[in-house]
Amino acid sequence: MGGTCRSDAEVAVSSSKLNRMPKWDDLARLAAGVGGVSAATLVYTRWLAASNATTVALTFLLIVLVVAATSRFWVAAVTSVAAMLQFNYFFLPPVGTWTIADPQNWVALFAFLAVSLVASNLADRAREQAREARARRDEVARLFDLSREVLLTTEGRDAIASLARSIARRFDLAYFAITLPRGMEWERFEAGPLAITLDTNQLSLAFAGAQGGLEFDARERTYSGHRTMTVAGQVVRLVPLRVGTKPIGLMAATGRPVEPGTLDALAAVVAIAIERASLLEDRKAAEVARRGEELKTALLASLGHDLRTPLTAIRVAASNLQNAGLAPELQREQSELILEEAERLGRLFENILEMARIDAGTVATDLRWTHPSEVVTAARGQVERLLRDHLIEVAVEPDTPVRIDPRLTASAIAHVLENAAQYAPARSTISVTASVTGEGLVVSVRDRGPGVAPADLPRLFERFYRGSTAQAHTSGTGMGLSIARGLLAAQHGRIWGENAAGGGAQFTLVVPAEAKELAS
Repeated sequence: MGGTCRSDAEVAVSSSKLNRMPKWDDLARLAAGVGGVSAATLVYTRWLAASNATTVALTFLLIVLVVAATSRFWVAAVTSVAAMLQFNYFFLPPVGTWTIADPQNWVALFAFLAVSLVASNLADRAREQAREARARRDEVARLFDLSREVLLTTEGRDAIASLARSIARRFDLAYFAITLPRGMEWERFEAGPLAITLDTNQLSLAFAGAQGGLEFDARERTYSGHRTMTVAGQVVRLVPLRVGTKPIGLMAATGRPVEPGTLDALAAVVAIAIERASLLEDRKAAEVARRGEELKTALLASLGHDLRTPLTAIRVAASNLQNAGLAPELQREQSELILEEAERLGRLFENILEMARIDAGTVATDLRWTHPSEVVTAARGQVERLLRDHLIEVAVEPDTPVRIDPRLTASAIAHVLENAAQYAPARSTISVTASVTGEGLVVSVRDRGPGVAPADLPRLFERFYRGSTAQAHTSGTGMGLSIARGLLAAQHGRIWGENAAGGGAQFTLVVPAEAKELAS
């Protein structure tokens, strides 16, 4: 739908004509004012038989002032004329005629009319100034609230759309849009109950006009570049969005009248919000790139260490097996070493694949009915070689069937068991308890190791993070706990770690699950 541009003068004339149109409440006040003058005339002529013109004039003046204090100027002016005519006809000699015999009465009559009109004008002007002051106060409050909201703006394109909706709501606009040039097209973020289509040619012309020099209009309190266009009978105001002196887009608004200076201030706030959202996006991209580089560096360092050790052990054991004179016991020992290190490499690559699936968000869940004891047994089987030097205590109560993904849950528990085996000293006890509560399946794994340093607790589940104790005494990539958290998150579960009361570390896993009641 096309639009036609109009000058600000034409818009101002149309607005002033609209403001001058009588309203029903003004007509009611006019009727009340004229009726009050007529009632006072009736009282003075019929019941009080007042002959003092001064008393009557002051009464009429009081009525005119009350009308002027509550109505617009034209209402008070008409009331003043009505009061003057009745004052002349009923109270100035010769009474009952429009003729005034005494020249002094002419002076009194016109003095009364002048005082009435001046008082009405002053009252109307004071009321208009009070209204403008309230309106500006409200606009400043809206701008302040909007500025505070801009500080909470998040990154992303949704932030600009949310800003447009907030402005349309706060300023009670029928239509509001933030339009940004994107090559030959315009990206629009629209809000408000009125649905209109802006003419892209008019937008391009307005944006091209904003490219010129920046000038300030002291009378309108606006910068150059303001334009208007008519779309579907609606006058839409176009205001440039500038960062410094450079225009970055246009703001379109229609509906409730808003002062040009307020629109200019609003455009400045919108431009700041757009620039802030863009900076937040750039910062987020830079942060993602930085973290990616850190992860790559940590992954390469961890893999370089954890690949070198098992490969070296496998190479040495394979060389020993080539010795024809090697005793059968030593051959079996070297074969077990190769199997153990090969299993270690397999778990390392499995960890990398699981982490890749978690990052890609492709961890699919397969909910099945299973017993908690079966899940714990499956988890122990995945890290059986790592647990052979420890005593494992398992307590499952009650062993009520639950509906979970047994594969993901067992894998998460296995990573926690592997972590406990690395930290706990040989021949120490690792306790595993499982229960079904209102939250679902709850599994706790406790070791008798040195525990977790307080400084390491907030970072336990960070990828590739290994605490000071682990760096000094154990090997590993630092991926296990992070993978366990990701596998549980795919099931809307959670995990946390803490130091146990009797020493060692304790990790608790919670998996939301539906439980099945056992038949009694």
